[in-house]
Amino acid sequence: MVRVMDAAISVCADTEGAITYHVDRAPERLPVVTRRDLLAAWTAAHDAADAARWGAPRAVRFRRKDGQETVIAISDADARCWAGAVDATMGLDHLYGMALCFRLLALIELMARARWLRGYYDFGRAGGVELHPALVAAAARQPLGTDGRFDERALKAALGQRLAGARA
Repeated sequence: MVRVMDAAISVCADTEGAITYHVDRAPERLPVVTRRDLLAAWTAAHDAADAARWGAPRAVRFRRKDGQETVIAISDADARCWAGAVDATMGLDHLYGMALCFRLLALIELMARARWLRGYYDFGRAGGVELHPALVAAAARQPLGTDGRFDERALKAALGQRLAGARA
């Protein structure tokens, strides 16, 4: 079954429930999103995890201008949960929803491995996580890399510029 919701994305689901998205551009060409929508996606992902809604396995096939593809599998249970939450609330059948999903996944991935980022979020709120507004703003606008992740150095620089601008 194939359905087309955005000329840039076609969606296929197989009989096992796995979903494949064919996107007509590279991950680094996905649009920026709003801070409000990124926070809403964060909340939806947290709620989905609390409710143990793990979501379907997904694959995203990004097609580059030169015809080559970058394929990103979303098969880890947590990533499936988060992608499913974005799909349920915003939809992944259009570029903005896909950009929101990959920015959320990139932010979570970076938070899990970048120790320097720990000062930009707090786990203290009744099991929830409070994100620093500068981190949300940077993640909403920072370009994604060819692998659908954030460039750690570029995001760090963007955060420094945002914080310096806030103090000025």
